[in-house]
Amino acid sequence: MENKYYNEAIIGNKNMIATFTGKGELERMYFPTKDYKQFISFFHTGVKINTSDLIYLHDDINNVYKQYYEPDTNILNTEITNTYFNLKILQTDYMPIKENILIKRYIFINESKIDLNVNFYIHSELLSDNNNFVGCKIIDGGMLQYAHDFAFSTFAKGKNLQKHQINGSKDTIKRGEIHDKDYIGMSNDSSICYDIGLLKPMEKKTLEVCILIDENKNISKMEDEVERIKKLDLKKEYTNTKSYWRKFVKNHNRLNIKEPESSYEEKIQEIYKRSILLFPLLSNPETGGIIASPEIDENFTRCGRYAYCWTRDAIFITKALDILKMDKETEKFYKVFCKNTQSKNGMWEQRFFTDGKLAPCWGYQVDETASVVYGVLEHYNYTKSTKFLKENLQMCEKAVDFLKRYIKDWLNIEDKTVKKDKVQEEMEKEMQEKHPEHKYHVSYDLWEMNEGIHLYSLASIYSAFECMIKIYRILGNNISDFENNRLKQEKVAKEERTLENLQVQLKNYINENLYDEDKKSYVRNLEDKKMDISILGSVVPFNVFKPKEKKIENTIERINLSIRTYTGGYQRFEFDHYMNGNPWPIANLWMTLYYLEAGEKKKAKETFDFVVKTAGKHYLLGEQVDNSTLKPNWVLGLGWSHAMFIIVLEKFLNNT
Repeated sequence: MENKYYNEAIIGNKNMIATFTGKGELERMYFPTKDYKQFISFFHTGVKINTSDLIYLHDDINNVYKQYYEPDTNILNTEITNTYFNLKILQTDYMPIKENILIKRYIFINESKIDLNVNFYIHSELLSDNNNFVGCKIIDGGMLQYAHDFAFSTFAKGKNLQKHQINGSKDTIKRGEIHDKDYIGMSNDSSICYDIGLLKPMEKKTLEVCILIDENKNISKMEDEVERIKKLDLKKEYTNTKSYWRKFVKNHNRLNIKEPESSYEEKIQEIYKRSILLFPLLSNPETGGIIASPEIDENFTRCGRYAYCWTRDAIFITKALDILKMDKETEKFYKVFCKNTQSKNGMWEQRFFTDGKLAPCWGYQVDETASVVYGVLEHYNYTKSTKFLKENLQMCEKAVDFLKRYIKDWLNIEDKTVKKDKVQEEMEKEMQEKHPEHKYHVSYDLWEMNEGIHLYSLASIYSAFECMIKIYRILGNNISDFENNRLKQEKVAKEERTLENLQVQLKNYINENLYDEDKKSYVRNLEDKKMDISILGSVVPFNVFKPKEKKIENTIERINLSIRTYTGGYQRFEFDHYMNGNPWPIANLWMTLYYLEAGEKKKAKETFDFVVKTAGKHYLLGEQVDNSTLKPNWVLGLGWSHAMFIIVLEKFLNNT
């Protein structure tokens, strides 16, 4: 497939998502989960008007576009007006909540003064390979494109095909010429055409097209399923879908933002509501896994892809879910996804598919493991469920045991509360001499670019130890079988002392090795010592340092001198060249959180305003913002950005 880097709009239901360009072109469609699998190479639609060639809806010099969501829903409208013929087409795309279909409704309106004879074309090419080759079969009212493990049916309700072509339509469809005697063929791209008929001036007609994805099963069963879908009341499906999403927004409007009194406040409210609507589109309802964003680069041309679940990203997203009272979804993430993806040694790998299977990785990131322990306690802080803590206790203990071994291996930090005898010391010295190499792989930073010892990673481990101590104390005070088990109490008390001791040593290590006396600031790692927005992680959320400590204030000044751009947007770190080194909304929101923690509301608002004014036209937040245009330019609908926005918004409201 060709590279399609920009998802302008996203729709979906519990099992499917689809993404679109700003001109209404369907780019991607995922089923049965949000990260696997994607079917579409291209899905082009167009009209032939009177004797014209094919006019593509997504690409014609005479087309003008207007795109918008139905308010408070995941229903997308794209208005396409061909100014040459004055034909207006209102394209509405939505996915019913209880049916795994994409419904594409087209309303054709003749706004000219002459009669227009309109034919509507669909040219669909699916992703195909030697092990899953795609063919096509014409069915009543549409076409069935299929491979060994899926069937992709495109058909219209109450409308017969005028003509079709299975093989070779790429050569003739631009002229609107498709003809084929065959009803079945071996081609991954095929075309169909519907006769809309004659539209008199100001007359309108409607065509409703359904796309159904299913397993490739008995042919009669697939045809029966198509017939069942054709019998659905699509008007009712539309109404139910609209009602569902509006009720969803209402039920999760837990921040109770006041009615906007300015365009600025209205934009904040719209980003807030779009965040509520986005999170379920990124989540796997069976496992709780959450993708970073819908995919934008299947061919690995500019990045390592995005439609996977990173536990680090997800702990920020689950905090936002808790704020929005989507606590059941958060609980499922920890109780199902995290438990199923934890390695035997207690760690979590870099990233996973949302069904829990290991995704392609290129290294280890220790903060992924530490973040889960932090996230478990954060969820408790919102729900106060000791039952949840008890159910996840063993998972957290395994993670913390791994983290203890990790810092001992890489930082030579020991538990000084345990006294070793001379024999034990000699044995350990001998082992170190025989095996001087590290047992555990060195960690990448959270940006997945540099291996080494990183301040953010150490801060996350410090926080994991702090959270484990708090979990023990909460359970000790609330669970009777924990209270009355003397051996367990003694073991826990010893573990608390160990973790407290390791925290002291970790903090000492950070101050001794990651504070640059020449720069008078903390630095991001032991190697390049650049300024990096992730240094703030040591203050928020991981609370190693307080915001008003002198060394932290010095660091903030250095950050502002080195990675704040002339537009007010912050880069991730000095000399960041990824996608031209633009500002990241995450970086600005991180600064906002810091300033709120420090009680500097004016500066907090300044850093927050940059994010508000650079949101996409549908109020989706990107990973980056083009510094020259102040528009999102990469990965629109990033879950981490929206999560930070919700976290910041809650903090603002709590500080008013």
